[in-house]
Amino acid sequence: MNKIKIPKATAKRLPLYYRYLIILNEEGKAKVSSTELSEAVQVDSASIRRDFSYFGALGKRGYGYDVKSLLSFFKKILNQDTLTNVALVGVGNLGRALLNYNFKRSNNIRISCAFDINKEITGRILSGVPVYDMSDLKQQISDQQISIAILTVPSSAAQRTTDDMVEAGIKGIMNFTPIRLSAPASVRVQNVDLATELQTLIYFLDSDKAKDSDL
Repeated sequence: MNKIKIPKATAKRLPLYYRYLIILNEEGKAKVSSTELSEAVQVDSASIRRDFSYFGALGKRGYGYDVKSLLSFFKKILNQDTLTNVALVGVGNLGRALLNYNFKRSNNIRISCAFDINKEITGRILSGVPVYDMSDLKQQISDQQISIAILTVPSSAAQRTTDDMVEAGIKGIMNFTPIRLSAPASVRVQNVDLATELQTLIYFLDSDKAKDSDL
């Protein structure tokens, strides 16, 4: 995925395709059409064909896509054979939930260490993950060769913690705080704002109700 320039929207959909292909392969299905994929992952078939076209000829007209070949291809594209260790910074309520989850449905991602300032939990192992004091951040990030971190600290500490993570060598941040972080261009920040997502969902539901009442 690093060598092929693809749109961000396409990159976000690739894991969806991969997970469904795993299911098809486990069911012993040999081929799948873009229409079948569309119904399963809720992405229109034209978008699926366009997404796949960025990688060349992955299917055959009139036949569809070979499940095993496509699965193997996306496994390589998504680096599913490489284990990626991720740091969790901030072990409050959301942080603990993420520790419990720890990407159990993924074979190639795991939270390998967590950081917090709470002396009651630092130096302990929670959900199988060691929790370090924030003062150990730089050393542990370096020792464990971690480049990605999940940020779940209070808003007031978000930017300061980000600066510390960048200084420690973090190159990718999944930001669960509502703060829009300032980071160097070389650091990728993915914002996950649950409140905004819920508000968007509520807006669309209210819009649907308004349309129904107008009928």
